Amino acid sequence: MDLDGGSSSTVSTGMQAIPGHSTRHGAFYQFTQQNLPACKPVLTPAAVIATFLLMGFIFIPVGLVTLRASNSVVEIVDRYDIDCVPEEFRSNKVAYIKDESISKNCSRFLKVLKPMRAPIYIYYQLDNYYQNHRRYVKSRSDLQLLHGLGYNDTSSCKPLGSSRDLPIVPCGLIAWSLFNDTYMFSRGPSELKVNRKNIAWKSDRNYKFGKHVYPFNFQNGTLIGGGKLDPSIPLSDQEDLIVWMRTAALPSFRKLYGRIEEDLDADDVIVVHLKNNYNTYSFGGKKKLVLSTTSWLGGKNDFLGVANLFVGAFCVLISIIFLLLHVKNPRPYGDTTYSSWNRKNVAS
Repeated sequence: MDLDGGSSSTVSTGMQAIPGHSTRHGAFYQFTQQNLPACKPVLTPAAVIATFLLMGFIFIPVGLVTLRASNSVVEIVDRYDIDCVPEEFRSNKVAYIKDESISKNCSRFLKVLKPMRAPIYIYYQLDNYYQNHRRYVKSRSDLQLLHGLGYNDTSSCKPLGSSRDLPIVPCGLIAWSLFNDTYMFSRGPSELKVNRKNIAWKSDRNYKFGKHVYPFNFQNGTLIGGGKLDPSIPLSDQEDLIVWMRTAALPSFRKLYGRIEEDLDADDVIVVHLKNNYNTYSFGGKKKLVLSTTSWLGGKNDFLGVANLFVGAFCVLISIIFLLLHVKNPRPYGDTTYSSWNRKNVAS
């Protein structure tokens, strides 16, 4: 092959010469030899300092805005799992929650410290509850939720795929452990209406839970888990189940219960009539009731604002340090005195 140039070359195969075209000036050749035109920015002290300052001036205002939005959210958080156990049963809470003959009714009084504008979202919060456990997450059948009894393979739902030789719809541990505490709210003599419609994702209602699939043989075994389902209502309309079936990634989580579509004024006292049915005592869990407004950023979460402020402050601090170092020890652009091959000469 001719290596010196020319518009063509030949390749000897031992029997004949095959003419070929030189790719010496082709794009692939230039790419592999790193000869393509490229932007190679030079990180001068001024450019580095300006970049860090610019990042700081961007992140700090963003952090202040997001933190202000988070602080504008009004929240009321009330833990009730301990106070709603009668005094005589507080030494054995598990026996209390499992005894169906004992009333689970409880009343809580919540004072509104700041005005809360509608809609006011109602959440239940569970702590130390590992919905992300591998066996728990896998114990469900998405095809059964969509097709009902028409889909017979419930092997993924073990150990709760069937009961008394009949299939369970919906099957699995997730559905079996459905949260079943209930809440009613009143302000003074009037009851506060709770809207429980559209609390689940629209995609879940339309595409993951069948409109003609009804609960069957659910919570009919010897071991009862959480709440029961109305067998006359299709799964696509049982939104408390749909919300619960979307498992949480962390052991502390909130799930939407409903919405209050009335404004609450400061110093209002909200009376909550609840039924403390759900068993979190056997594994040391906690139950909380949360009333919360929202902002354009969503619910209350200071992490995003604090993180932006930290990054912005860090960038400004780094830029100041670099500036002081550059002023103290200036170095002309292109000076090779401090290169590795010249260090010995500088030291001598």
